[in-house]
Amino acid sequence: MNYPVDMSVNPEVQAFFDASTNTISYIVKDPTSNFCALIDTVMDIDYAAGRITFDHADELIRQIETQGLKLEWIIETHVHADHLSAAPYIQERLGGKIGVGSKITVVQDTFGKVFNEGTEFQRDGSQFDALFEDGDRYMVGNMQAFAMYTPGHTPACMVHVMGDAAFVGDTLFMPDGGSARCDFPGGSAEELYDSIQKVLALPGETRLFMCHDYGPNDRAIAWETTVAEQKAANIHVGQGKTKDDFVKFRTERDAQLAMPKLIIPSLQVNMRAGEVPTDKDGNPMLKVPVNGL
Repeated sequence: MNYPVDMSVNPEVQAFFDASTNTISYIVKDPTSNFCALIDTVMDIDYAAGRITFDHADELIRQIETQGLKLEWIIETHVHADHLSAAPYIQERLGGKIGVGSKITVVQDTFGKVFNEGTEFQRDGSQFDALFEDGDRYMVGNMQAFAMYTPGHTPACMVHVMGDAAFVGDTLFMPDGGSARCDFPGGSAEELYDSIQKVLALPGETRLFMCHDYGPNDRAIAWETTVAEQKAANIHVGQGKTKDDFVKFRTERDAQLAMPKLIIPSLQVNMRAGEVPTDKDGNPMLKVPVNGL
């Protein structure tokens, strides 16, 4: 099968686990230059205290600076509901372009209503530097990358493929973790199953990097697997499980799940490309819609 980029390239991938949100962020380096990309960064928040800090982001910045790398892209695989993005904080210090899937506009329209945002909140994705369409190609140094549209968890999810590495966001978890929920507004178990099949159609040796891991059954936290391993062992879609079986399981399972603890601040911030909203006086301020989700 022909792919839009050279998948024999082997980028250097460094993973950084955030224990408070079970998120893994990545520095992805072009093997032939000093250019790199960041995937799914985290801004620290003490929600109870209303306090934001940047320890996780500062570690990424230190690593990039220490290694003499040049940041070209800050990629969001989707609008996260479980952690806040540190993209603008990092961009201010290191540069780079912030990119997300073009269906961000659907998320902005949906949650603009939930949070009763005024007309000053733009719902056209203009807070981001790049809006990716399915199959769009871009460069990280000399390394080709492409974006693959993978809706289901949210309507704006994308998998980013850089050489032989694919960053799957919440499309898949590790094989013993299965897949992500589909019950957020705009989510769809049917669409997620189809999206997962697109990912599993990549070459079997393709490295897959997760956005989250929760260490099921007390195993150590892990974040890297392959297409072949997922096809053989993923508990939700592996070994040829049917779409009907997946949709039935996912629908029943999602009905039992509580809302993510940080969904209210995360959505407000992440639909703005990581910027914290402000009140009429310009002070950082978050809203809590009652019975809105």
